[in-house]
Amino acid sequence: MDTDKISEKLGITMSQMQRAAAAAIIQGSGNVEVLSPTGSGKTLAYLLPLAQLIDAKSDELQAVVIVPGRELAIQSAEVLASLKAGVRGYACHGGRSAMDEHRELRKLMPHVVFATPGRLNDHLDKANIDPSGVMWTVIDEFDKCLQMGFADEMNHAMERMPKTARRIFLSATNMADDGRANGELSPVGFHIVDFLENSDDYKDRVKINIVNSPDKDKLRTLANLLACLGDESTIVFLNYRDSVERTADFLRSEGFSLTAYHGGLDQSQREEAIYRFANGSANILISTNLGSRGLDIPNVRNIVHYHLPETEEDYTHRVGRTARWDKTGETYFILSEGETLPDYVDATICDFEFPENLPAPAKSRMTTLYIGKGKKDKVSKGDILGFLCKTGGLKGAEIGRIDVYDYYAYAAVDNRKLNFVLKNVQGCKIKGKRTKVEEMR
Repeated sequence: MDTDKISEKLGITMSQMQRAAAAAIIQGSGNVEVLSPTGSGKTLAYLLPLAQLIDAKSDELQAVVIVPGRELAIQSAEVLASLKAGVRGYACHGGRSAMDEHRELRKLMPHVVFATPGRLNDHLDKANIDPSGVMWTVIDEFDKCLQMGFADEMNHAMERMPKTARRIFLSATNMADDGRANGELSPVGFHIVDFLENSDDYKDRVKINIVNSPDKDKLRTLANLLACLGDESTIVFLNYRDSVERTADFLRSEGFSLTAYHGGLDQSQREEAIYRFANGSANILISTNLGSRGLDIPNVRNIVHYHLPETEEDYTHRVGRTARWDKTGETYFILSEGETLPDYVDATICDFEFPENLPAPAKSRMTTLYIGKGKKDKVSKGDILGFLCKTGGLKGAEIGRIDVYDYYAYAAVDNRKLNFVLKNVQGCKIKGKRTKVEEMR
């Protein structure tokens, strides 16, 4: 299925960058370097053409995609699945047993593997992944991979790929400017698809607001601002883990629906935080700069800078979480006395004014149900959808994202229907098996 048919089926209008990248990958025969700003849709820029080129009738691994983190590996596999092109993908990453992944790899026989550098090398060392049939090797978020110190691991993995495999590197900054992009990572001789000159395009799509805080401690001002933003999807950025926890605790005590995300959380906690935010069970994400890269969460309306970005690059990546691709958004700088806007923020700026009467904190639109049956119980998304509609009494419009794992599943449902659906399904069976259904907290 070609890229136009896939994008038409999904209701996607490919951007100029995505069309240029797809043309270079499909029509060319050499290596490709895609340079484009954060939030411009680079994941689809390589997945759409790969979905067209990969032989879905084969059981051979044909593409390996290296990514900097677990979240992006998982999300990229989900994006590939959403294309419904018959191409099988699988995410390999730390935080779970490599042996379990090996069993899944043998069972699924994916066409595309999305992997963090360390886990990819682990599977290659153990011959769990056979790279002999690989025709495309991709490095997504190339610049972030280098920033995270993965150069040696990526070089080692790339050395083990077939020399005939085409390489596709994607980055939000110019790789030639980074001295670590050498050896197998050197983009010399690549066909360049360069849209970095359009990196200021977000200025046309993002409205910038200044919010003045009368106090050095900005918590009360932040709470008032979030109350004004209602149930819109909002990310609040801070520079320190302790500040994230302190801010999250305060906002919870004020009645806000939120989740916190930073490097001090374990992997399952981070994945749960992003999951609840992405499916609408929490409309606010409080995060360090860890949340500014490697996450593809659609429809984030607002970015709030509680702490000023420490660099222009931090600012660009933070703002890149909203106005993604073809969307619009707003960003808010909370400034206390003595703080000024960084010089690199040169777009049109508005002063935010609070209404005379502040609204109450908005509740999240959705809540997440934990369902104690999964793939190992032969339960599918369709089974859960039918269970929630027929047994739970919900309408299709009251059910959001459903994700099924090996031994359990999550389903987002309308928050107003939580007690109703829990009452209806207690003690009931799904596919003939009694199961636990409860709110994920």
